[in-house]
Amino acid sequence: MQRTRLNTLVVTLTTQLSLWLVNPWRRLSVVLISLLLGHFFGVAIAAYTGQAAEQDILIAAILVVVTEVISRWIYRQPLAAGTRRSVLSEAVNAFKLGLTYSLFVEAFKLGS
Repeated sequence: MQRTRLNTLVVTLTTQLSLWLVNPWRRLSVVLISLLLGHFFGVAIAAYTGQAAEQDILIAAILVVVTEVISRWIYRQPLAAGTRRSVLSEAVNAFKLGLTYSLFVEAFKLGS
């Protein structure tokens, strides 16, 4: 790949971000924010599709496919002893967990 200004900028930014995320508290905060964003999006999706009541089945199928694809992507990667997953994979997995948790909570609210 050619070394353009854009390529240099992207490489520099990703290097600085990965060095910034070495701190465990920053890593934990990114994962926690991702979990809360997943919860927010789950509640928003449930509220929107419940209000529209037009494509509930399609949205539910899309959400199941998305969560299964994320799970396959995360858990397919073998981990050697003493290694950690990347911050991106942890954040995406936390987003998925927040989304799934919020949909369960919404289902319990509708059932009661």
